[in-house]
Amino acid sequence: MSSLIRPVAVFAAITLALGSAAATATLASAQNSPRSGPGICTTTDAGVSDEAPFLAENEIAMKKMMDDMAVKPTGDVDVDFVAMMVPHHQGAIDMAIAVLRYGRNLQIRRLAQEIIVTQQQEIAAMRLAVGQPLPPAVPAPDQVPPAGQIDPQISRPAHLMKEP
Repeated sequence: MSSLIRPVAVFAAITLALGSAAATATLASAQNSPRSGPGICTTTDAGVSDEAPFLAENEIAMKKMMDDMAVKPTGDVDVDFVAMMVPHHQGAIDMAIAVLRYGRNLQIRRLAQEIIVTQQQEIAAMRLAVGQPLPPAVPAPDQVPPAGQIDPQISRPAHLMKEP
């Protein structure tokens, strides 16, 4: 029985060591890699050319969110949490605004409006909780008309002026 346990133990030790090394390398790579590169929901398919403005706006929002979430620790967990979560919530607001600009589904547009309002409220609550001042009050951008229903007084690319 002893002759069987030794090879299994050696195999387990080698597997554990290799797994640990791979995990360490992956974490180091993730921490040192730039946040740019292929984004979420990007494609080169010709079938989504009408979606290109939305995808571009969404990509900008995602990159800004990720960049702004990279904060230097202050030693105060609560302040650091708020410093990371505020850009996260603002990213959700920016993506919801993009959906309001380009989306047509009324249920999704309503959800986007709710996201804007609730994320703004949560940003305010987090800032107040750590004694930070609130940003100046501005109206929630929750009434952006969908593509195809744009006010003609507002300058928009021609491809966005066609009816849905």
